[in-house]
Amino acid sequence: MPRRFAFRMHPFSITSAPGDDYLSVHIRTLGDWTSELRNLFGKCFEAQVTSKKATLSRLETTVVADSATEDTRFPKVFIDGPYGAPAQNYKKYDILLLIGLGIGATPFISILKDLLNNIKSNDEVESIHGSEIGSFKNSGPGRAYFYWVTREQGSFDWFKGVMNEVADNDHSDVIEMHNYLTSVYEEGDARSALIAMVQSLQHAKNGVDIVSGSKIRTHFARPNWRKVFSDLANAHKNSRIGVFYCGSPTLTKQLKDLSKEFSQTTTTRFHFHKENF
Repeated sequence: MPRRFAFRMHPFSITSAPGDDYLSVHIRTLGDWTSELRNLFGKCFEAQVTSKKATLSRLETTVVADSATEDTRFPKVFIDGPYGAPAQNYKKYDILLLIGLGIGATPFISILKDLLNNIKSNDEVESIHGSEIGSFKNSGPGRAYFYWVTREQGSFDWFKGVMNEVADNDHSDVIEMHNYLTSVYEEGDARSALIAMVQSLQHAKNGVDIVSGSKIRTHFARPNWRKVFSDLANAHKNSRIGVFYCGSPTLTKQLKDLSKEFSQTTTTRFHFHKENF
């Protein structure tokens, strides 16, 4: 990698959970450096696909595989740290409100995965020991609300697998997910009525949302944030809610003000944290 790129700062988001046996990182392609990084890894993946196809067809397998390995090896990756993040202390709250704007959803995927791993762990313990320790729970928030707001429908493909995994394994409804597509008129508007009707029929028939391609229903337009805070305050009285926002500065002031307002006017305490890019 050219030396001039070595010490630049780039917003790489870790999207694997502490309990995972791998490390996953999501990187937005924006500019020369990240474009070159994508191209570099893209060539390696293409070489792997070519090698596998050659193996299946048994045509010059050795030559193709050897040349692919020789010329397009994956680069070595070194990780330094640890680095702080606004959401790193999420376990100290009773309830979580996670809000991602566009690519800002990435930091919260690792949190959702960690919560999901805890759910699976609890289920395994209960299935083995039954009522003997059926009340066992890992430490951490009792419930999480995830709001993902994006203009691009294709963005939902990034974490389709995670969304489906949550829908399949979260039998106790610990994680509540809301996808919002802002490039479509809000629900109830005549201009979006047709797509909403088709969406509803498709989800009822196959359990899959035609917009996100996952089992999580997609809403249109933007969330009513005041209603979101009001509903949480009513549902979780006397609780400490960690509000974590990642995205452009667009929503920062509104979410911060709402956190302060509802902390002062209700028995629920909202603690606001943000990460802008």
